[in-house]
Amino acid sequence: METQNYENREFIILNVSELNQIDFSQVLEASQETVRKSVDGTKTFVKWDNNMPSFVTSLTTKEGPYTYQEILEILQTPEWTDPDTSYTQIEGEEEFFEE
Repeated sequence: METQNYENREFIILNVSELNQIDFSQVLEASQETVRKSVDGTKTFVKWDNNMPSFVTSLTTKEGPYTYQEILEILQTPEWTDPDTSYTQIEGEEEFFEE
């Protein structure tokens, strides 16, 4: 599978407790209800292209920003992907991982 070029795309991971601080008009996710969550449901992430959204500086639990390649590596860990599955999706971007 050919990898898309997302060189201007950045991601941050944050606790779901801070979802109410996300301005969804500034990120590529649609709403609190559609974000992907970690396996235990405590973390999520948002992404954007080019300039970092203004609300990011006020988040206290943020990790990153990460590049596309970095977030793919993170999402392959057991914290984000059930070890019994070999597929994950970043909204709008599909990536398959070999078992």
